Amino acid sequence: MKTYLRVLRFANPLYKYAIPYFFLSLLTAAFGVINLSLLIPLLDTLFKNTSEFELQFLLSEPGPAFNLHFFIENFNYYFAWVVVAYGKLGALQFICISIVCSVLVSNICFYLARRVIEYMRANTIQNVREALYSHVLKLDLSYFSETRKGDIISRATTDVKEIEVTIADTLDVTFKEPLAINAFFVALFHISVELTLFTLLVIPIAGITIGFLSKRLKSRAKSTQEVIGMIVSILDETLGGLRVIKGFNAQPYIKQKFDKENQYYTNLMKSMARIRELASPLSETLGVMVVAGILLYGGSLVLSEDSDLTASAFIAYILIFSQILSPAKKMANAISRIQRGMAAAERIFKIMDAEPQIQDVSNAVKLTEFQKSIEFKEVSFRYEEDWVLKDINFTLEKGKTIALVGPSGSGKSTISDLIPRFYEVQKGQVLIDHQDIRDIELTSLIAQMGIVSQDTILFNDTVFNNIAFGNIQATQEDVEQAAKIANAHEFITKFTNGYETVIGDRGLKMAGGQRQRIAIARAILKNPPILILDEATSALDAENEKLVQEALYKLMQNRTSLVIAHRLSTIQNADEILVMQKGEIIERGTHQSLMQEEGLYNKLKTMQAL
Repeated sequence: MKTYLRVLRFANPLYKYAIPYFFLSLLTAAFGVINLSLLIPLLDTLFKNTSEFELQFLLSEPGPAFNLHFFIENFNYYFAWVVVAYGKLGALQFICISIVCSVLVSNICFYLARRVIEYMRANTIQNVREALYSHVLKLDLSYFSETRKGDIISRATTDVKEIEVTIADTLDVTFKEPLAINAFFVALFHISVELTLFTLLVIPIAGITIGFLSKRLKSRAKSTQEVIGMIVSILDETLGGLRVIKGFNAQPYIKQKFDKENQYYTNLMKSMARIRELASPLSETLGVMVVAGILLYGGSLVLSEDSDLTASAFIAYILIFSQILSPAKKMANAISRIQRGMAAAERIFKIMDAEPQIQDVSNAVKLTEFQKSIEFKEVSFRYEEDWVLKDINFTLEKGKTIALVGPSGSGKSTISDLIPRFYEVQKGQVLIDHQDIRDIELTSLIAQMGIVSQDTILFNDTVFNNIAFGNIQATQEDVEQAAKIANAHEFITKFTNGYETVIGDRGLKMAGGQRQRIAIARAILKNPPILILDEATSALDAENEKLVQEALYKLMQNRTSLVIAHRLSTIQNADEILVMQKGEIIERGTHQSLMQEEGLYNKLKTMQAL
């Protein structure tokens, strides 16, 4: 119930949907009962003689009152006058017209009720998706390093779809079907209290049975959603790594991995189907057993001279009671679907309840301008148990360039991730202008930085939108100027649609050097005072490296730069070079001073020269 109420919060304002749906469902149920109740005067008209009819209904005009008996007696009173005035054929025509009108009103109310619930479902799902996506954007990178991307995608698609079905089902279970059942029972009690009390014996049995089945369904539904997340993860990894899979002839291995999860999912679905599909026939069987009992017991009442139950009323009673089976079956099926929806909702809320580890403090300072320096003071960091960085100390003055070099895994990229607070420092401090970055408003901190990495991140959009990414005020002239500085304008203009060319998923329609220059143009357009370059040329050939390096030199002019490089030829002009190994700075100095030492930098440079 707690999970369901939380889902309903996304339907704000709930009363806008619940109140009209309640009243429309009430009218639908009421006219549904009237449709069948009109069979009683219809049968009486056909099979009773006029004198009996008049004696029964024309004794006196009913007095004013506001209850069910008043409306029934008034209908019978005026209907009797129709019989007297127009005969049985006229009364028959009157009843048929009344039934058609009643069915028409009932279906109009039903249509309007369905419209209300569909609008509510659409708006609720929109709000759930927006809230989930917004929260995912707030989560820090450490969360995604521990969570499968495919599982998150599954929760945002498959699980949300399950909730979408649940919203309609739960309102039906809460309002529509109970109202219909109650309306039918009101009519049944009016026809025969004794017979209706007999029929109520089945309700506790059906409720206990369906409750037991629902409990078993929920546990399996949760497992099903988790397996779907695993399947989506495998699909995502397969599509992203298809070149490697084919290159290593690993199709049998990856297919076996997929088939294992798919088979597990199939077994769960079969198990759920066995339980879910049992609910409907079980409830129907129980209903038929009661109908058989009603036929036996009710028939004896009709045959009894002491009973007021007439044959026409008994026939209408049977027909009305048979209509209870339909909403009862719908409730049984809806409850089974609700269990899946609630399991899906719990998985979604698990993401929404994940608190970002990196948040602004209550009195965060806004960094309006970078003025002096970036300083690392006794900084240590670890992802899990082992320390990746150990007591890192250095100062990057404004307008200067510091280069980080060293073997893979030495902690260079981690340092670059700590400056924009992609990860939080665990020991020590990172200072900007002598201010701890944990005390600075996060958006204003990142606004001062431009990042160009080895793994170029582009989006399936136009060239223009990729360069102007995040800058909605950028003009065509601004974008073209940035592209020219990045040595990208020439190849962009050769595309069929120029800057409006869609570059495909992750920019795969372009060469590596072109993608990198688009990323550099994006950084140039942002015009940040602080620049972080993470091995921006390591994956390029000599020709593209030269073009990208020229673009980087233009980008780095008059900026404070932190450069990570494997190719030492690209950072020889850095103001200071920090040589890292196993999370520590083991050498520092200029290119000339480090070459004079017989240290790791000299060794790396010599190996690259060879």
